[in-house]
Amino acid sequence: MHTFDLSYLDIAIVLAYIIGVLILGFYFGGKHEDAEDYFLAGRNLTWPLIGFSLFASNISSNSIIGLTGSGYAEGAGFSVYSYEWMAIVVLLIFAIFFLPFYLKNRIYTIPEYLERRYDYKSRAYASVVAIILNVLVDISATLYAGGIVIQRIFPSFPLWMVIALLAVIAGIYTISGGLTAVVYTDAVQAVILIIGSIIITYYAWDKSGGFSAVLKITDPSHFDIIKPATDSELPWPGLFTGVLLLGFYFWGTNQYITQRALAARTTTEGQWGSIFAGFLKISILFIMIMPGAFARVLYPNLENNVDLVYPTMMFDLLPVGVLGLVLSGLIAAMMSSIDSGLNSVSTLVTMDLYKKLRPEKSNEELMGIGRWITFIVMLIAVIWAPQIQYFTKLWDYLQQALSWFAPPVVALFVVGLFWKRANAKGALWCIIVGAIISVFAIIFNDAPWKPHFLYVTGIHFAICCIAHYIGSMLGEAPSAEVVENTVWSPASYHKETMELKQMAWYKNYRYQGAMLIMIIIVILIIF
Repeated sequence: MHTFDLSYLDIAIVLAYIIGVLILGFYFGGKHEDAEDYFLAGRNLTWPLIGFSLFASNISSNSIIGLTGSGYAEGAGFSVYSYEWMAIVVLLIFAIFFLPFYLKNRIYTIPEYLERRYDYKSRAYASVVAIILNVLVDISATLYAGGIVIQRIFPSFPLWMVIALLAVIAGIYTISGGLTAVVYTDAVQAVILIIGSIIITYYAWDKSGGFSAVLKITDPSHFDIIKPATDSELPWPGLFTGVLLLGFYFWGTNQYITQRALAARTTTEGQWGSIFAGFLKISILFIMIMPGAFARVLYPNLENNVDLVYPTMMFDLLPVGVLGLVLSGLIAAMMSSIDSGLNSVSTLVTMDLYKKLRPEKSNEELMGIGRWITFIVMLIAVIWAPQIQYFTKLWDYLQQALSWFAPPVVALFVVGLFWKRANAKGALWCIIVGAIISVFAIIFNDAPWKPHFLYVTGIHFAICCIAHYIGSMLGEAPSAEVVENTVWSPASYHKETMELKQMAWYKNYRYQGAMLIMIIIVILIIF
């Protein structure tokens, strides 16, 4: 049994980090004047902040623990990286097609686009789904993952108490500072996270003997990113029927992630920020998944408890002082996801639901309401987070929960942006049919006859698109004004092309995106 002990120096480093983050949050808290400042940082973010914040919000402590555990576990292995390289593809699609229309409409929330495209019912549905997933998946799973690490250090404290403490720390600076505090702390936390992950990767590689030692006890197929169609964990057709759709929901329609892109100073800054986040995500294979493979040599007895692989490496391999830095990186990853989740849910509830009921409220009053909602959401997440321990693997919990709810929302956005005949009636049909399938997917989740959840996701999406098409054909076509402001067309793409010609080639986000794709292709060829 490995021990999880901290020296006074390590504790001092962690406390210094936490105090620094709180100070930063309070600093920005006094600078807000209205809801736009609080929820969207005054729409003044630049690409480095957007990119770092996108990366940090996505790579939370539950991601690190889940990815490292998958890199260790039999059956999963490096195939889990497919979620990451596919996310880079999705970020490019988001930057090219969706982000320009989001920013053109100056929306506060992503579901607000659906109201511009269809009606308020569509907006409310997408917002409620996002709220549920943000609270039950993003925030709660992050609290749970961080909680099990901290509890190993201080076993006398119950899990719920550790989770509550973590939530309060993140909640304080989020409530005070809004999105500005979230983004700036995310930037700091992303740097700490990357440095910490590199350090633990080096020590794991050095102590294990590297790939040659891993290959002696591991089948070479463990390192394959693309798995055969017969694979039980991640069959390659599932990349297109499930991973692509789940990735698009997360990166293109989820307020939890996209809120910082909505706050971009210009469309170009938002596109650069998305590309930068893609470059950062390339590193995940090398600094988060590979350590799990090295751990197979170091700790062969953790197969039944893969969520402990990462914390075990931290405390077993790292020297005094370095442990404090890496632990700060893990806490930083957790904080960046909690603060993003709290801020996004607060924005959704305030702007999509509360403002509809109380339209007379001023922007200053909405900012105050947003702070109270953040506090309430924090309490709900603390109550739910301990329940996640009853799922077999953290990563399974995260992906399957998304697969239940995401397909109808993705269908609303994709059909709405690319088909000008889509209308409110079609959207309603999509919502109703999608919700029914979601219920059945949850009820029969463990049924032996049920196909792989990635296939179910694709089937779910296809049926929703068909329902949307049939309903739309039975309703009236949308007005020319709605189509012009919310539907993509080749003309808008050509217009952007002419604008990009005025830039130096290295500033053209399309060239930057092409470089990303080339790097992905090289990685897939190697692995």
